[in-house]
Amino acid sequence: MKSNRLLWLAATIIIIIALYFFFRSDKAQDLTSITTLVEKGPFQISVVATGELEAKRSKKILGPSTMQSAQIYETTIQRMIPEGSSVSEGDFVAQLDKTEIANRMSDIQVEVDKINTQLDQAKIDTTIEMRSLRDQMNNIKFSLEETKLQVELNRYEPQAVIRQKNIEYEKTQREFEQIRVKLGLTEEKNYAKIQEIKATLKQQQKKMKRLQDLSKEFTIKAPADGMLIYSRTWNGKVTTGSRVRAWNPVVAELPDLSEMISKTYVNEVDISKISVGQDAIINVDAFPDKSYTGTITQVANIGEQLRDYDTKVFEVLISVNEHDSILRPAMTTGIEVLVNNFDSICYIPIEAIFVDSVEYVYKKQKKNIVKQEVVKGLSNETDILILSGLVEGEKILLNKPENEESLRFEYVPKEKADLAIKAFQREKDKLQAELLEKKRKVKDDIERPKEGSSSFFTIRF
Repeated sequence: MKSNRLLWLAATIIIIIALYFFFRSDKAQDLTSITTLVEKGPFQISVVATGELEAKRSKKILGPSTMQSAQIYETTIQRMIPEGSSVSEGDFVAQLDKTEIANRMSDIQVEVDKINTQLDQAKIDTTIEMRSLRDQMNNIKFSLEETKLQVELNRYEPQAVIRQKNIEYEKTQREFEQIRVKLGLTEEKNYAKIQEIKATLKQQQKKMKRLQDLSKEFTIKAPADGMLIYSRTWNGKVTTGSRVRAWNPVVAELPDLSEMISKTYVNEVDISKISVGQDAIINVDAFPDKSYTGTITQVANIGEQLRDYDTKVFEVLISVNEHDSILRPAMTTGIEVLVNNFDSICYIPIEAIFVDSVEYVYKKQKKNIVKQEVVKGLSNETDILILSGLVEGEKILLNKPENEESLRFEYVPKEKADLAIKAFQREKDKLQAELLEKKRKVKDDIERPKEGSSSFFTIRF
């Protein structure tokens, strides 16, 4: 009996020790493994970017439109009223530097004075030359009459004498005709010369008039009532000290604050996800407790390299659906574009996916862990859709277990995977059809502007 008790006692101790090491091993594995559950519910795929508010419609206030014709290609803004100022029609907006115009006008005035001197000299020379020719013509005329008289007096002289006097008369007559023709040609020549000088003078005077008119345009005034907003170029805001160029003479804008858009730039990695008609959530940094809805109305076809961006970006315009009087141009916005929105679908963290010849996760089955093949779908920044291989509530590991090489592999049957992919494609097609309908509506709204409105105004001075 005593030996039997000892045997039972030894067996009990062995069982306790075995259970201790079994549970200790499982607990140690739990301590080294990070787990999560497969979730099911709404799943959104979005693209996040930053933007800046602009008025959908605005009147662009441009600098002088004739700068280039006057061979003035750029100038500097000397003074400009503060951004956000309320102006009435005719109020002062900006003053452009007139130094180059003043220098041009000074040069032209010197040229005008020079031409006037040339004109006066030409008139004096013409008078002197014409008077000299007329005097010669009068002298020859007297000689002609004297020769004619001698011919009359010698009509009874021998024929040789008469012939000699006739020859002298004809010679004097030719000289008179020659001087008469020369007088006429000289008069025409001098007239043409004076007209040429006058034409040159008139040309310089026209240049002076254009510069005088252009000089008046260098004082820029408001064309209408509104709130002034500085224009923006790739080089920043156009303000005091900025250069205004003839090929892009935009100085400022008078925005229509009733409708706003947010201009943003999306990097080339995400631009394929963006399309006209997609919905967006717009947050304004100045008012963190407010958010607005928006719709993408325009996506650039060509990317561009901008400062402060490492990659090429594409310009995207988003119309703000709500009207709010507190919104102002140039306010910074946070944009979240809703690319896809699924009502109820399984998803897991992206880091739970591992790849060998297939994509799989480490799934817990009671006390065991298996390599479970999965059929994945789209992803957002943190999570990825699971189309087949997992169900809601299953526990998976986010890191590799220590004995991962010895774990059993469970595959998704091909027929089941194909059915899951087809069902997901149908859901995507449905969402794409809804997006195409939104895009059509956006296009119709753009092509059919509101009555009495214009999408763009340009004011030149």
